[in-house]
Amino acid sequence: MPDTNDARPSVHDSLRRVTELLHKHEVVESLVHRQQGPRQELVEDLVHRMHLVELRKQLESLHPADIAYILEALPLAQRLITWDLIKPEREGEILLEVSDAVRETLIAHMDQRQLVAATERLDTDEIADLAPDLPREVIQDVFRSLAPEEREQLRAAMSYPEGTVGALMDFDMISIRDDVTVEVVLRYLRRLDEMPDHTDQLFVVDRAGRLEGQLPVNTLLVTDPETAVATVMRQDSVKFSPDEKAQDAAQAFERYDLVSAPVAGIDGRLIGRVTVNAVMDYIREETDSDMLTAGGLREDEDLFASVWKSVKNRWTWLAVNLVTAFIASRVIGVFEESIAKLVALAALMPIVAGISGNSGNQTITMIVRALALGQISVVNARKLFVKEIGVSALNGVIWGGVVGLFAFLIYHSWQLGAVMTGAMVLALLLAAVMGVTIPLVMQKLGRDPALGASVMITAITDSGGFFIFLGLATVFLV
Repeated sequence: MPDTNDARPSVHDSLRRVTELLHKHEVVESLVHRQQGPRQELVEDLVHRMHLVELRKQLESLHPADIAYILEALPLAQRLITWDLIKPEREGEILLEVSDAVRETLIAHMDQRQLVAATERLDTDEIADLAPDLPREVIQDVFRSLAPEEREQLRAAMSYPEGTVGALMDFDMISIRDDVTVEVVLRYLRRLDEMPDHTDQLFVVDRAGRLEGQLPVNTLLVTDPETAVATVMRQDSVKFSPDEKAQDAAQAFERYDLVSAPVAGIDGRLIGRVTVNAVMDYIREETDSDMLTAGGLREDEDLFASVWKSVKNRWTWLAVNLVTAFIASRVIGVFEESIAKLVALAALMPIVAGISGNSGNQTITMIVRALALGQISVVNARKLFVKEIGVSALNGVIWGGVVGLFAFLIYHSWQLGAVMTGAMVLALLLAAVMGVTIPLVMQKLGRDPALGASVMITAITDSGGFFIFLGLATVFLV
Protein backbone atom coordinates (compact mmCIF):
# COMPACT_ATOMS: atom_id res chain seq x y z
CA MET A 1 0.00 0.00 0.00
CA PRO A 2 1.63 3.30 -1.04
CA ASP A 3 2.42 5.95 1.55
CA THR A 4 -0.05 8.81 1.17
CA ASN A 5 2.57 11.26 2.39
CA ASP A 6 4.57 10.68 -0.80
CA ALA A 7 1.84 12.41 -2.87
CA ARG A 8 2.14 15.61 -0.85
CA PRO A 9 5.15 17.82 -1.66
CA SER A 10 7.50 18.61 1.18
CA VAL A 11 7.66 22.14 2.55
CA HIS A 12 11.13 22.51 0.99
CA ASP A 13 9.74 21.64 -2.44
CA SER A 14 6.92 24.13 -1.92
CA LEU A 15 9.40 26.82 -0.91
CA ARG A 16 11.47 26.16 -4.01
CA ARG A 17 8.38 26.34 -6.24
CA VAL A 18 7.16 29.59 -4.64
CA THR A 19 10.63 31.12 -5.00
CA GLU A 20 10.78 30.16 -8.68
CA LEU A 21 7.38 31.72 -9.38
CA LEU A 22 8.31 34.91 -7.56
CA HIS A 23 11.57 35.13 -9.48
CA LYS A 24 9.80 34.66 -12.83
CA HIS A 25 7.25 37.28 -11.84
CA GLU A 26 9.96 39.81 -10.96
CA VAL A 27 11.98 39.15 -14.13
CA VAL A 28 9.03 39.50 -16.50
CA GLU A 29 7.69 42.52 -14.62
CA SER A 30 11.07 44.19 -14.95
CA LEU A 31 11.09 43.61 -18.71
CA VAL A 32 7.53 44.91 -19.09
CA HIS A 33 8.34 48.15 -17.25
CA ARG A 34 11.03 48.89 -19.83
CA GLN A 35 8.53 48.83 -22.68
CA GLN A 36 6.85 51.96 -23.96
CA GLY A 37 3.47 52.24 -25.62
CA PRO A 38 -0.26 51.86 -25.00
CA ARG A 39 -0.08 48.09 -24.67
CA GLN A 40 2.22 48.18 -21.64
CA GLU A 41 -0.61 48.12 -19.09
CA LEU A 42 -2.34 45.21 -20.87
CA VAL A 43 0.87 43.19 -21.06
CA GLU A 44 1.66 43.95 -17.42
CA ASP A 45 -1.82 42.81 -16.34
CA LEU A 46 -1.42 39.53 -18.24
CA VAL A 47 1.99 38.95 -16.66
CA HIS A 48 0.57 39.52 -13.19
CA ARG A 49 -2.23 37.07 -13.85
CA MET A 50 0.02 34.43 -15.35
CA HIS A 51 2.40 33.93 -12.44
CA LEU A 52 0.45 35.26 -9.48
CA VAL A 53 -2.58 33.06 -10.18
CA GLU A 54 -0.34 30.01 -10.24
CA LEU A 55 1.34 31.18 -7.04
CA ARG A 56 -2.04 31.68 -5.36
CA LYS A 57 -3.05 28.12 -6.26
CA GLN A 58 0.22 26.84 -4.83
CA LEU A 59 -0.43 28.63 -1.53
CA GLU A 60 -4.05 27.44 -1.27
CA SER A 61 -2.89 23.82 -1.20
CA LEU A 62 -0.49 24.36 1.71
CA HIS A 63 -1.00 24.04 5.45
CA PRO A 64 -0.80 27.33 7.42
CA ALA A 65 2.39 26.12 9.14
CA ASP A 66 4.00 25.46 5.75
CA ILE A 67 3.01 28.91 4.50
CA ALA A 68 4.51 30.40 7.67
CA TYR A 69 7.76 28.56 6.99
CA ILE A 70 7.83 29.90 3.42
CA LEU A 71 7.13 33.47 4.53
CA GLU A 72 9.98 33.33 7.03
CA ALA A 73 12.36 32.17 4.29
CA LEU A 74 11.49 34.98 1.82
CA PRO A 75 13.03 38.46 1.62
CA LEU A 76 10.69 41.25 2.72
CA ALA A 77 9.52 42.34 -0.76
CA GLN A 78 8.72 38.80 -1.89
CA ARG A 79 7.15 38.04 1.50
CA LEU A 80 4.67 40.90 1.14
CA ILE A 81 3.80 39.90 -2.44
CA THR A 82 3.10 36.37 -1.21
CA TRP A 83 1.12 37.62 1.79
CA ASP A 84 -1.19 39.67 -0.44
CA LEU A 85 -2.11 36.49 -2.34
CA ILE A 86 -3.30 34.61 0.74
CA LYS A 87 -7.03 34.38 1.31
CA PRO A 88 -8.25 36.66 4.14
CA GLU A 89 -9.87 33.77 6.01
CA ARG A 90 -6.46 32.07 6.38
CA GLU A 91 -4.47 35.11 7.52
CA GLY A 92 -5.20 34.71 11.23
CA GLU A 93 -4.05 31.07 11.31
CA ILE A 94 -0.83 31.97 9.52
CA LEU A 95 -0.11 34.92 11.80
CA LEU A 96 -0.23 32.48 14.70
CA GLU A 97 2.34 30.20 13.04
CA VAL A 98 5.00 32.69 11.96
CA SER A 99 7.79 33.89 14.25
CA ASP A 100 7.33 37.10 16.24
CA ALA A 101 9.77 39.04 14.04
CA VAL A 102 8.05 38.04 10.78
CA ARG A 103 4.61 38.60 12.29
CA GLU A 104 5.64 42.17 13.02
CA THR A 105 6.39 42.84 9.34
CA LEU A 106 3.09 41.30 8.21
CA ILE A 107 1.00 43.22 10.74
CA ALA A 108 2.73 46.47 9.74
CA HIS A 109 1.68 45.75 6.13
CA MET A 110 -2.01 45.28 7.02
CA ASP A 111 -4.57 47.99 7.76
CA GLN A 112 -6.87 47.97 10.77
CA ARG A 113 -9.81 46.50 8.86
CA GLN A 114 -7.72 43.56 7.62
CA LEU A 115 -6.33 42.88 11.08
CA VAL A 116 -9.77 42.89 12.69
CA ALA A 117 -11.16 40.55 10.02
CA ALA A 118 -8.24 38.13 10.39
CA THR A 119 -8.39 38.13 14.20
CA GLU A 120 -12.17 37.72 14.51
CA ARG A 121 -12.00 34.27 12.89
CA LEU A 122 -9.74 32.89 15.65
CA ASP A 123 -10.64 31.24 18.94
CA THR A 124 -10.36 33.35 22.07
CA ASP A 125 -7.16 31.66 23.25
CA GLU A 126 -5.59 32.28 19.83
CA ILE A 127 -6.64 35.93 19.91
CA ALA A 128 -4.93 36.20 23.28
CA ASP A 129 -1.72 34.83 21.72
CA LEU A 130 -1.81 37.51 19.00
CA ALA A 131 -2.92 40.36 21.27
CA PRO A 132 0.57 41.56 22.36
CA ASP A 133 1.53 42.17 18.71
CA LEU A 134 -1.71 43.85 17.59
CA PRO A 135 -2.49 47.60 17.82
CA ARG A 136 -4.72 48.52 20.73
CA GLU A 137 -7.47 49.77 18.41
CA VAL A 138 -7.63 46.38 16.70
CA ILE A 139 -8.01 44.53 20.00
CA GLN A 140 -10.80 46.91 21.03
CA ASP A 141 -12.68 46.34 17.78
CA VAL A 142 -12.27 42.57 18.07
CA PHE A 143 -13.40 42.66 21.68
CA ARG A 144 -16.59 44.50 20.76
CA SER A 145 -17.36 41.97 18.01
CA LEU A 146 -17.26 38.94 20.35
CA ALA A 147 -20.18 37.37 22.16
CA PRO A 148 -20.35 38.04 25.93
CA GLU A 149 -19.10 34.55 26.81
CA GLU A 150 -16.17 34.87 24.41
CA ARG A 151 -15.32 38.30 25.85
CA GLU A 152 -15.01 36.79 29.30
CA GLN A 153 -12.85 33.99 27.94
CA LEU A 154 -10.58 36.45 26.13
CA ARG A 155 -10.30 38.65 29.21
CA ALA A 156 -9.37 35.59 31.28
CA ALA A 157 -6.82 34.35 28.73
CA MET A 158 -5.14 37.76 28.53
CA SER A 159 -4.96 38.05 32.33
CA TYR A 160 -2.46 35.20 32.72
CA PRO A 161 1.21 36.13 32.34
CA GLU A 162 3.39 34.53 29.69
CA GLY A 163 5.02 31.31 30.84
CA THR A 164 2.02 30.08 32.84
CA VAL A 165 -0.45 27.29 32.15
CA GLY A 166 -3.20 29.90 31.78
CA ALA A 167 -1.37 31.39 28.80
CA LEU A 168 -1.36 27.96 27.09
CA MET A 169 -4.95 27.11 27.97
CA ASP A 170 -7.83 26.94 25.50
CA PHE A 171 -11.57 26.80 26.14
CA ASP A 172 -12.66 24.49 23.32
CA MET A 173 -13.43 21.29 25.25
CA ILE A 174 -16.20 18.85 26.11
CA SER A 175 -17.43 18.52 29.67
CA ILE A 176 -20.08 16.05 30.88
CA ARG A 177 -21.94 15.50 34.12
CA ASP A 178 -20.99 12.70 36.49
CA ASP A 179 -24.61 11.62 37.12
CA VAL A 180 -25.46 10.55 33.54
CA THR A 181 -24.94 7.29 31.68
CA VAL A 182 -22.59 6.51 28.82
CA GLU A 183 -25.60 6.34 26.47
CA VAL A 184 -26.50 9.95 27.27
CA VAL A 185 -22.92 11.03 26.57
CA LEU A 186 -22.87 9.22 23.22
CA ARG A 187 -26.15 10.83 22.16
CA TYR A 188 -24.74 14.24 23.13
CA LEU A 189 -21.57 13.70 21.08
CA ARG A 190 -23.55 12.63 18.00
CA ARG A 191 -25.33 16.00 17.99
CA LEU A 192 -22.02 17.85 17.65
CA ASP A 193 -20.77 18.90 14.21
CA GLU A 194 -17.27 17.82 15.20
CA MET A 195 -15.22 17.24 18.33
CA PRO A 196 -12.49 19.71 19.33
CA ASP A 197 -9.00 18.90 18.14
CA HIS A 198 -6.89 16.62 20.36
CA THR A 199 -9.91 15.34 22.27
CA ASP A 200 -8.69 12.14 23.86
CA GLN A 201 -10.83 12.49 26.98
CA LEU A 202 -13.99 14.17 28.24
CA PHE A 203 -13.93 16.15 31.47
CA VAL A 204 -16.42 15.07 34.12
CA VAL A 205 -17.91 17.82 36.32
CA ASP A 206 -20.58 18.05 39.00
CA ARG A 207 -23.59 20.34 39.00
CA ALA A 208 -21.44 23.29 40.18
CA GLY A 209 -18.92 22.77 37.37
CA ARG A 210 -16.21 21.39 39.66
CA LEU A 211 -13.87 18.89 38.05
CA GLU A 212 -14.55 15.35 39.25
CA GLY A 213 -12.46 13.30 36.81
CA GLN A 214 -11.84 12.42 33.17
CA LEU A 215 -13.48 9.88 30.85
CA PRO A 216 -11.07 8.68 28.11
CA VAL A 217 -12.69 8.41 24.69
CA ASN A 218 -11.32 4.88 24.19
CA THR A 219 -13.01 3.83 27.45
CA LEU A 220 -16.24 5.54 26.45
CA LEU A 221 -16.47 3.64 23.16
CA VAL A 222 -16.14 0.14 24.70
CA THR A 223 -18.24 0.67 27.84
CA ASP A 224 -21.78 -0.64 28.24
CA PRO A 225 -24.15 2.26 27.39
CA GLU A 226 -26.13 1.71 30.59
CA THR A 227 -23.06 2.30 32.76
CA ALA A 228 -22.96 5.49 34.83
CA VAL A 229 -20.15 7.90 34.00
CA ALA A 230 -19.18 8.18 37.67
CA THR A 231 -18.28 4.47 37.78
CA VAL A 232 -15.88 4.47 34.78
CA MET A 233 -14.28 7.90 34.99
CA ARG A 234 -10.67 8.30 36.13
CA GLN A 235 -9.94 10.46 39.15
CA ASP A 236 -6.16 10.08 39.29
CA SER A 237 -5.36 11.89 36.05
CA VAL A 238 -3.05 14.92 35.80
CA LYS A 239 -4.62 18.34 36.13
CA PHE A 240 -3.18 21.85 36.35
CA SER A 241 -4.02 25.23 37.83
CA PRO A 242 -3.81 28.27 35.55
CA ASP A 243 -1.03 29.88 37.64
CA GLU A 244 1.35 26.92 37.38
CA LYS A 245 4.51 27.30 35.33
CA ALA A 246 4.16 26.26 31.70
CA GLN A 247 7.53 24.53 32.02
CA ASP A 248 6.08 22.19 34.67
CA ALA A 249 3.14 21.38 32.40
CA ALA A 250 5.49 20.66 29.50
CA GLN A 251 7.48 18.24 31.64
CA ALA A 252 4.27 16.51 32.76
CA PHE A 253 3.10 16.11 29.16
CA GLU A 254 6.44 14.53 28.25
CA ARG A 255 6.60 12.33 31.35
CA TYR A 256 3.07 10.97 31.16
CA ASP A 257 2.59 11.05 27.36
CA LEU A 258 -0.43 13.34 27.65
CA VAL A 259 -2.56 14.56 24.76
CA SER A 260 -4.72 16.90 26.82
CA ALA A 261 -5.15 17.82 30.47
CA PRO A 262 -7.77 19.86 32.38
CA VAL A 263 -7.13 23.21 34.04
CA ALA A 264 -9.06 23.93 37.23
CA GLY A 265 -9.23 27.03 39.43
CA ILE A 266 -8.66 27.30 43.16
CA ASP A 267 -12.32 26.41 43.78
CA GLY A 268 -11.96 23.26 41.67
CA ARG A 269 -14.13 24.54 38.82
CA LEU A 270 -13.11 23.48 35.33
CA ILE A 271 -11.71 26.50 33.44
CA GLY A 272 -10.15 25.06 30.28
CA ARG A 273 -7.64 22.55 29.05
CA VAL A 274 -4.08 22.32 27.79
CA THR A 275 -3.38 20.31 24.64
CA VAL A 276 -0.23 18.74 23.29
CA ASN A 277 -0.02 21.10 20.30
CA ALA A 278 0.10 24.14 22.60
CA VAL A 279 2.78 22.46 24.71
CA MET A 280 4.83 21.60 21.61
CA ASP A 281 4.64 25.23 20.45
CA TYR A 282 5.76 26.38 23.89
CA ILE A 283 8.70 23.97 23.93
CA ARG A 284 9.78 25.06 20.45
CA GLU A 285 9.61 28.74 21.41
CA GLU A 286 11.59 28.13 24.59
CA THR A 287 14.20 26.13 22.69
CA ASP A 288 14.55 28.89 20.10
CA SER A 289 14.79 31.48 22.85
CA ASP A 290 17.50 29.51 24.68
CA MET A 291 19.50 29.15 21.47
CA LEU A 292 19.28 32.90 20.81
CA THR A 293 20.14 33.99 24.34
CA ALA A 294 23.01 31.52 24.59
CA GLY A 295 24.42 33.01 21.39
CA GLY A 296 24.09 36.57 22.69
CA LEU A 297 21.01 37.68 20.72
CA ARG A 298 18.49 39.83 22.57
CA GLU A 299 15.39 38.65 20.74
CA ASP A 300 14.07 36.69 17.80
CA GLU A 301 15.40 38.17 14.57
CA ASP A 302 13.84 38.19 11.14
CA LEU A 303 16.25 36.46 8.76
CA PHE A 304 15.76 39.32 6.29
CA ALA A 305 15.47 42.18 8.77
CA SER A 306 17.11 45.50 7.98
CA VAL A 307 20.83 45.81 8.61
CA TRP A 308 20.32 48.40 11.33
CA LYS A 309 17.72 46.31 13.18
CA SER A 310 19.95 43.23 13.10
CA VAL A 311 22.89 45.29 14.36
CA LYS A 312 20.86 46.58 17.32
CA ASN A 313 19.76 43.03 18.16
CA ARG A 314 23.32 41.76 18.24
CA TRP A 315 25.48 44.54 19.59
CA THR A 316 24.83 44.07 23.34
CA TRP A 317 26.81 40.88 23.74
CA LEU A 318 29.28 41.89 21.04
CA ALA A 319 30.10 44.89 23.22
CA VAL A 320 30.48 42.61 26.24
CA ASN A 321 32.66 40.28 24.20
CA LEU A 322 34.82 43.21 23.09
CA VAL A 323 35.41 44.24 26.69
CA THR A 324 36.37 40.70 27.69
CA ALA A 325 38.67 40.46 24.67
CA PHE A 326 40.46 43.62 25.84
CA ILE A 327 40.80 42.06 29.29
CA ALA A 328 42.29 38.90 27.79
CA SER A 329 44.71 40.98 25.71
CA ARG A 330 45.84 42.86 28.81
CA VAL A 331 46.41 39.57 30.61
CA ILE A 332 48.72 38.56 27.78
CA GLY A 333 50.33 42.01 27.87
CA VAL A 334 51.30 41.52 31.51
CA PHE A 335 53.46 38.57 30.45
CA GLU A 336 55.03 40.16 27.36
CA GLU A 337 58.56 39.75 28.75
CA SER A 338 57.99 36.07 29.48
CA ILE A 339 56.66 35.45 25.97
CA ALA A 340 59.63 37.34 24.48
CA LYS A 341 62.07 35.12 26.38
CA LEU A 342 60.22 31.88 25.58
CA VAL A 343 58.41 32.16 22.24
CA ALA A 344 56.89 28.68 22.63
CA LEU A 345 54.46 30.15 25.16
CA ALA A 346 52.73 32.13 22.38
CA ALA A 347 52.12 28.94 20.40
CA LEU A 348 50.87 26.87 23.35
CA MET A 349 48.67 29.28 25.31
CA PRO A 350 45.67 29.14 22.87
CA ILE A 351 45.49 25.37 23.51
CA VAL A 352 44.84 25.85 27.22
CA ALA A 353 42.25 28.58 26.66
CA GLY A 354 40.50 26.65 23.88
CA ILE A 355 40.20 23.35 25.76
CA SER A 356 39.03 25.03 28.97
CA GLY A 357 36.45 27.07 27.01
CA ASN A 358 35.06 23.93 25.42
CA SER A 359 34.91 22.17 28.79
CA GLY A 360 33.16 25.16 30.35
CA ASN A 361 30.55 25.20 27.60
CA GLN A 362 29.90 21.49 28.12
CA THR A 363 29.37 22.06 31.85
CA ILE A 364 27.16 25.10 31.38
CA THR A 365 25.00 23.26 28.83
CA MET A 366 24.41 20.41 31.29
CA ILE A 367 23.55 22.82 34.13
CA VAL A 368 21.17 24.96 32.04
CA ARG A 369 19.39 21.82 30.85
CA ALA A 370 19.10 20.49 34.42
CA LEU A 371 17.72 23.84 35.61
CA ALA A 372 15.14 23.82 32.81
CA LEU A 373 14.03 20.34 33.87
CA GLY A 374 13.93 21.31 37.56
CA GLN A 375 16.52 18.69 38.49
CA ILE A 376 18.75 20.98 40.59
CA SER A 377 17.83 21.88 44.15
CA VAL A 378 19.58 23.23 47.24
CA VAL A 379 20.05 19.66 48.44
CA ASN A 380 21.88 18.29 45.39
CA ALA A 381 23.65 21.46 44.18
CA ARG A 382 26.72 20.79 46.35
CA LYS A 383 27.02 17.20 45.13
CA LEU A 384 26.68 18.36 41.55
CA PHE A 385 29.41 20.94 42.11
CA VAL A 386 31.76 18.31 43.54
CA LYS A 387 30.96 15.93 40.69
CA GLU A 388 31.80 18.55 38.02
CA ILE A 389 35.04 19.39 39.83
CA GLY A 390 35.96 15.71 39.75
CA VAL A 391 35.15 15.38 36.04
CA SER A 392 37.25 18.43 35.18
CA ALA A 393 40.15 17.33 37.36
CA LEU A 394 40.27 13.90 35.70
CA ASN A 395 39.93 15.44 32.23
CA GLY A 396 42.67 17.89 33.14
CA VAL A 397 45.06 15.11 34.18
CA ILE A 398 44.32 12.99 31.09
CA TRP A 399 44.31 15.67 28.41
CA GLY A 400 46.84 17.81 30.23
CA GLY A 401 49.17 14.82 30.14
CA VAL A 402 48.59 14.43 26.41
CA VAL A 403 49.27 18.13 25.76
CA GLY A 404 52.28 18.06 28.08
CA LEU A 405 53.73 15.12 26.18
CA PHE A 406 53.05 16.98 22.93
CA ALA A 407 54.94 20.03 24.23
CA PHE A 408 57.86 17.88 25.40
CA LEU A 409 58.20 16.11 22.03
CA ILE A 410 58.18 19.39 20.10
CA TYR A 411 60.27 21.64 22.36
CA HIS A 412 62.34 18.97 24.18
CA SER A 413 61.63 20.46 27.60
CA TRP A 414 60.09 18.35 30.31
CA GLN A 415 59.59 21.50 32.41
CA LEU A 416 57.45 23.03 29.69
CA GLY A 417 55.45 19.80 29.44
CA ALA A 418 54.86 19.81 33.20
CA VAL A 419 53.70 23.44 33.13
CA MET A 420 51.29 22.62 30.30
CA THR A 421 49.84 19.71 32.27
CA GLY A 422 49.45 21.79 35.44
CA ALA A 423 47.93 24.71 33.54
CA MET A 424 45.45 22.41 31.82
CA VAL A 425 44.28 20.93 35.14
CA LEU A 426 43.82 24.35 36.75
CA ALA A 427 42.12 25.85 33.67
CA LEU A 428 39.61 22.99 33.47
CA LEU A 429 38.88 23.34 37.19
CA LEU A 430 38.19 27.05 36.64
CA ALA A 431 35.89 26.16 33.72
CA ALA A 432 33.97 23.70 35.90
CA VAL A 433 33.54 26.18 38.75
CA MET A 434 32.29 28.94 36.45
CA GLY A 435 30.21 26.54 34.35
CA VAL A 436 28.20 25.64 37.46
CA THR A 437 28.24 29.08 39.08
CA ILE A 438 27.16 31.28 36.14
CA PRO A 439 23.74 29.66 35.43
CA LEU A 440 22.98 29.18 39.14
CA VAL A 441 23.69 32.84 39.88
CA MET A 442 21.66 33.93 36.86
CA GLN A 443 18.69 31.90 38.07
CA LYS A 444 19.11 33.25 41.61
CA LEU A 445 18.89 36.76 40.19
CA GLY A 446 15.70 35.86 38.33
CA ARG A 447 17.34 35.91 34.90
CA ASP A 448 17.40 33.30 32.15
CA PRO A 449 20.30 30.92 33.00
CA ALA A 450 21.15 30.61 29.29
CA LEU A 451 21.36 34.40 28.76
CA GLY A 452 24.78 35.04 27.23
CA ALA A 453 26.15 32.01 29.06
CA SER A 454 28.48 30.91 26.26
CA VAL A 455 29.84 34.46 25.90
CA MET A 456 30.58 34.78 29.60
CA ILE A 457 32.16 31.33 30.03
CA THR A 458 34.35 31.82 26.96
CA ALA A 459 35.52 35.22 28.25
CA ILE A 460 36.39 33.84 31.68
CA THR A 461 38.15 30.73 30.41
CA ASP A 462 40.15 32.73 27.86
CA SER A 463 41.43 35.28 30.37
CA GLY A 464 41.79 32.67 33.12
CA GLY A 465 43.52 30.17 30.85
CA PHE A 466 46.05 32.73 29.61
CA PHE A 467 46.73 33.94 33.17
CA ILE A 468 47.18 30.44 34.60
CA PHE A 469 49.46 29.17 31.83
CA LEU A 470 51.58 32.29 31.48
CA GLY A 471 51.75 32.72 35.25
CA LEU A 472 53.00 29.17 35.81
CA ALA A 473 55.46 29.55 32.92
CA THR A 474 56.80 32.80 34.38
CA VAL A 475 57.31 31.27 37.81
CA PHE A 476 58.79 27.92 36.79
CA LEU A 477 60.41 28.53 33.39
CA VAL A 478 61.28 32.18 32.81
